[in-house]
Amino acid sequence: MRAIRIAAHGGPEVLTIDDSPEPEPGPGQVRIRVAAAGVNFIDVYFRTGAYPSELPFTPGLEAAGTVDAVGAGVDGVAPGDRVAFAMCPGAYAEAVVVPADRVVAVPEWVELHTAAALMLQGMTAHYLATSTYLVSEGDRILVHAAAGGVGHLLTQIAAARGATVFATVGSAEKADLAREAGAHEIIRYDEEDFGAALAERAGVGIDVVYDSVGKTTFDRSLTCLRPRGLMVLYGQSSGAVPPVDPQRLNREGSLYLTRPNLGDYIATREELRSRAADVFDWVGDGSLHVRIGETHPLEHAAEAHRRLEGRATTGKVLLIP
Repeated sequence: MRAIRIAAHGGPEVLTIDDSPEPEPGPGQVRIRVAAAGVNFIDVYFRTGAYPSELPFTPGLEAAGTVDAVGAGVDGVAPGDRVAFAMCPGAYAEAVVVPADRVVAVPEWVELHTAAALMLQGMTAHYLATSTYLVSEGDRILVHAAAGGVGHLLTQIAAARGATVFATVGSAEKADLAREAGAHEIIRYDEEDFGAALAERAGVGIDVVYDSVGKTTFDRSLTCLRPRGLMVLYGQSSGAVPPVDPQRLNREGSLYLTRPNLGDYIATREELRSRAADVFDWVGDGSLHVRIGETHPLEHAAEAHRRLEGRATTGKVLLIP
């Protein structure tokens, strides 16, 4: 089968297409014929070595497709089932083997490409708005990169829950996308200081900041929070945030800071299925719109990474084997 392999950490050029032996499912595993694999910033972190991984490896942590083989001891999943998964490695390939208890059934009203676009980013937006912080009516939140994959979904969910959403974006096109998603106030960080703009438009501080950008936004974001507000740093697309003196949280008003990851919010089978079911249902009833910004053939994975890192994308990026 064809698969993307990384033999050494580095730039997008280290993503090379290779003919690899087709994997066989072991006990408790299933093999999935991949219809679409999601491209996420966490893949960049593994590619560059910011997140450690044993070399060589096939990147990609989410995909959707059809089961074509099952290992011993697998119940509840059978060949022909439409399934999706997140946080399991090896998705940038024509076929991938994953633990059976890590896949979820894709309902008939959700296309496989949409399911692939939803798993990591959709469930991330879900836990951010329902578990890390329970967004409620009257809350005022700041979403950085609101036209991106998670940001676009998170904005929709928060607005639907009655929050006032302040959104930062970097272009007029992205401003339109954030507004369509339900953002109430749009801040163009390429034209104005988002902290000053937020102080002028929001008045008192923000309840929670959702920051996937990291290095270039973190410090200013802290100053936007109300006393006892929550800073949620869930990504670092601009680079890692330097160490933070905990006394700063004290000085800024007894702030809270968390650095969550999806794996800890879908640790059990029950939680995984519950979050996936919610986002699938929201797509089905029209309350959540998934925007697939662009698709690339599997062999163009390097170009997909270049565009993602260059902030040239909106919505979800998929690889199609």
